[in-house]
Amino acid sequence: MEVGHVTERQLQIRELAAQTMRLAHDGILINMRFLDVALSKLKTECREQTGAHLYDGAKLYYDPVLLLRQYKTTPNYAARLYLHTLLHCIFYHGFETDKMNSQYWDMATDIAVEHTILDMDLHLTRMPTDDTLRNRLEVLGKQAGGLTAEKIYRHFRIEEPSTKASEEWYKLCHYDEHIYWDRREELELSQAEWRKISERIKADLKSFSKDKNNAESMEQNLREATRERYDYSAFLQKFMVMGESIQVNDDEFDYIYYTYGLDTYGNMPLVEPLEYKESNKIKDFVIALDTSASCRGKTVQAFLQKTYNIMQQQENFFSKINVHIIQCDSEIRQDIKITERKDFDAFMENGRLTGFGSTDFRPVFHYVEKLREEQEFDNLKGLIYFTDGYGIYPEQMPDYDVAFVFLNDDENAPKVPTWAIKIVLDEEDLEEENTEDNKAD
Repeated sequence: MEVGHVTERQLQIRELAAQTMRLAHDGILINMRFLDVALSKLKTECREQTGAHLYDGAKLYYDPVLLLRQYKTTPNYAARLYLHTLLHCIFYHGFETDKMNSQYWDMATDIAVEHTILDMDLHLTRMPTDDTLRNRLEVLGKQAGGLTAEKIYRHFRIEEPSTKASEEWYKLCHYDEHIYWDRREELELSQAEWRKISERIKADLKSFSKDKNNAESMEQNLREATRERYDYSAFLQKFMVMGESIQVNDDEFDYIYYTYGLDTYGNMPLVEPLEYKESNKIKDFVIALDTSASCRGKTVQAFLQKTYNIMQQQENFFSKINVHIIQCDSEIRQDIKITERKDFDAFMENGRLTGFGSTDFRPVFHYVEKLREEQEFDNLKGLIYFTDGYGIYPEQMPDYDVAFVFLNDDENAPKVPTWAIKIVLDEEDLEEENTEDNKAD
């Protein structure tokens, strides 16, 4: 019997698949009440003959035939699929793809989500392959230093998995297709909306963690997903000072009177252009580099390259500047004064990092005060200290802005003083900057 172009069997398959997804939804909701808002946002919809399950940020599209076939052999499959996709949304993995190697990012996010599900240890999501997956995750966690998507991704960028290993991870962790992640404009719910949901879940986890279920992995991934991302270029603008730049002030120059004078009186314009224009430029500035043993040379150089690339933009770079690049571990190792673009170029090309002992931040601040007493700076606006955060901080607050810049966030690192700004850069930010710089070369 046919109803329109749809057979009765197709209708039965659709209804059975929809019922299976409803049961999965209800099972997750009963066991994890803190996911109620997220579950209400992630809708499910039947999409036939796709041969896969996929989602667009607001809907989980499931192939009914594939779903029922998988459900028949593994009854917990539907709940596992549902929770897997939901966690992708909560950790907004689909919004971080513009700087990523998509192959490794897809794999890393799947692994991180599956680790979180195993950590929850819910009966309704258990799969026959969980023991195998758990053993592999234990090894990977030690290698990557953790099992958030970001840490796994960085590990894969350094230690590329073999084709065989990638295939094994795919079989163990892959449940949905990520085809919309490269088309973020098609995601129906924005990152800001999912962020609000994630922040609420993070708060609700405090009561959830009292239960027997283990929420450690969920907390770690939420902490990584909801942590503040920084626009380092915009941040650097805060360290600008007012100064004069030798250029025509187009804002205050009237070309009508200027050209009228030339036409009427020959070479005598009625007005002269103002040669000086007030503009925001970087002038007095200190970059402190932690060259202790824990800060690798390539990482420090990458940070310096990013800072340099931002500063050398036309609107941000004085024809004459006064930037001190200070290298320090437990004591001052080197101070390079930059007054012209060529000085910076020479340092980037020939400069070497020195030190690699223990870390003490105080010598840099004492040294900067000494420079100020010697009137080395006209108006020191700020100091940026690139470090891993492990060291002795000064107790006294200076009268200029100070920022401690970290590469990736380490929750175990000491807290920066309340008077300082903490900036966390992603490793991908530095890689992207260097890639663009190499292309320009």
